[in-house]
This record gives sequence, C-alpha cells and structure tokens, in this order.
Amino acid sequence: MNKISKILVVVVTCLVVGYFSGMVTRSAIITWYPTLVKPSFNPPNWIFAPVWSMLYIMMGVAAGLVWNRIDFEKEVVKKALVFFAIQLALNALWSYLFFGLKNPMLAGVEVILLWLMIFETYSKFVKINKIAGYLFIPYLFWVSFASVLNISIWWLNK
Repeated sequence: MNKISKILVVVVTCLVVGYFSGMVTRSAIITWYPTLVKPSFNPPNWIFAPVWSMLYIMMGVAAGLVWNRIDFEKEVVKKALVFFAIQLALNALWSYLFFGLKNPMLAGVEVILLWLMIFETYSKFVKINKIAGYLFIPYLFWVSFASVLNISIWWLNK
C-alpha cells in the first residue's frame, strides 16, 4: 500500500470513530447538555464539529505518515501505532462517559488519561516523522482546553 492509501485509510478510520462518537452526543446535546451550568469560556456548540473534524483529519494524516515508515522502523512504528489506537479509543470513550453516561466527573478522570496518551503518541510520532508529530500539537492543545472545560463543568454542576 502506498503512502496516500495509508493516510486515507487512517483518516477515514478517525472520521468514522468521530462520527460514532458524535452519535452518542447528539441527543444529550439537545436534552441534557443545555441544562448544565457552563463556565464563561465555554465555546458555542457549533464550533465542536468543525474543530473535531479537522483534528480527526490531522490525526489520520499523522498516523498515515508514521505507518508509511513501517518498512524502515518496524518495531518503533508498531509501538507508536498502538499508542495511536489507544488514544483514539480513549477519545471515543470520553464522548460515551460525558454525554452517554452524563458523567462529567468520570469523563474528567478519563480525559486526563486521554491527554497522557495523546502526549505519548505525539512523542513517539515526532521521532519517526516530524510532520506527524507536529500534526498532533493542535490536538494536544484542544484536549488541554477540553480538559479544563470538562473539569469546570463537573465542578459547576456537582
């Protein structure tokens, strides 16, 4: 498989994970989420879909670039892609915990684990392909912001 095909496979995978995560959130955004007290820095709801879509695309491109190096650094690439898969699963789990179970506290604990896995994935990716690592930086910043937002929502509604 060539580089473009690898990138497309992972981008589509990330977007599918994002789509299913979004399915979990849809009803709660209309019914439960509006009832929560939110901090003043809470962004408008419409911003989340385009931001996450862009982040999923960037994640997929990054992972595809790393995957493309498998013939040259097999063990390092495999390990990096395992961390990628773990952080992607934790990403999906957060939506279920926060919106599906309506549990900001549990989601707040989980988002810290997610952030650590994103950072570890970034650390591994940047050693394999600098651009792949750099593509993870906006994701790391966004999840940092989302962590503060999540914990703030939990605090304001406990």
